[in-house]
Amino acid sequence: MTASPTAPRTAPVRATRAEAAAPVRLDLAGGWTDVPPFSAREGGLVVAAAIELFAHAVIEPGGDALRLISEDLGERLDLPAVAALGVGDRLPLHRAGLRMLPVGLGTLLTRSGAPAGSGLGSSGALDVALVAVLTRARGESRDAHEIAGLACRLEAVEAGIAGGRQDQYSAALGGFNRLAFHDPEVRVEPLDLDPAFLDELERCTVLCYTGASRFSGATITRVMAAYERGDERVTSALLSLLESAYAMVEALRAGDLARTGEVLRRNWAAQQALDPGMCTPEMATLARAMDAAGVLGGKAAGSGAGGSMFFLSADPERARDVARAAGVALLPLRWAREGVRAW
Repeated sequence: MTASPTAPRTAPVRATRAEAAAPVRLDLAGGWTDVPPFSAREGGLVVAAAIELFAHAVIEPGGDALRLISEDLGERLDLPAVAALGVGDRLPLHRAGLRMLPVGLGTLLTRSGAPAGSGLGSSGALDVALVAVLTRARGESRDAHEIAGLACRLEAVEAGIAGGRQDQYSAALGGFNRLAFHDPEVRVEPLDLDPAFLDELERCTVLCYTGASRFSGATITRVMAAYERGDERVTSALLSLLESAYAMVEALRAGDLARTGEVLRRNWAAQQALDPGMCTPEMATLARAMDAAGVLGGKAAGSGAGGSMFFLSADPERARDVARAAGVALLPLRWAREGVRAW
């Protein structure tokens, strides 16, 4: 059991060059239940699997300025001094990381192997890569749970971005995890699954990118405000998502591909009930085509409103052909057995 640690407040140190990489994730079931206030009142449960698409961060110390670069966003921000790292619209996660764990002047460069707005938890993976690379550059040591807790604080508190905590824990720890949230506590249970089933699950999972998600923090605020008002539709959907997470754990432990697909289908129905914008026309078209091709089940990765969808199919090559015909991009999928690394 862990709780988010208090963010360090230390002076800049003489940094050394460092790199870090953290995997993104597929949220198999229970996403949204890790978001406050639901996670505080009811307790959330998420089942997630890390995959081998990575957020990277590099620190190059030295020079006469702070240079923040996001290669995948095509953004660069030059600041004259550490004192200029206040909250801003541009590169807020980079700023937040350097405020928490200052390293003096130099360059902080990041890039992501996942497409923009993919719904694969890339911002959470970036949080983790930032904490890990800054920790390494400062000559300090933190275990994966500490890194995950600080990464959650980086995004939610320091950067002021609403959201849950599953992405950071998946990126820090890697593998398949049962993540239980009852704020401020997090209980992590690694799922020790049959290797042959994991190979089959990897082979039969088809990951599609439908285009950048239009999901925003405003959607989280709207959904959780409805929950706080006692909106029956939203409350019922959140409870269904929670039930889906428990069912997913059992399906995975049983090594049952068909049950896993059915839980994905139920989870996606509950997701869509949260907000009318969860399923875009492109996603609806893809889902209909995949259903016609006989997939076992599927859902949006992350919150929805675009981004990625993934499907389980007993005939994955046929499912990939259907996805190509629907005009969406196919993303590679391999399970990431390990979490964040820094060197």
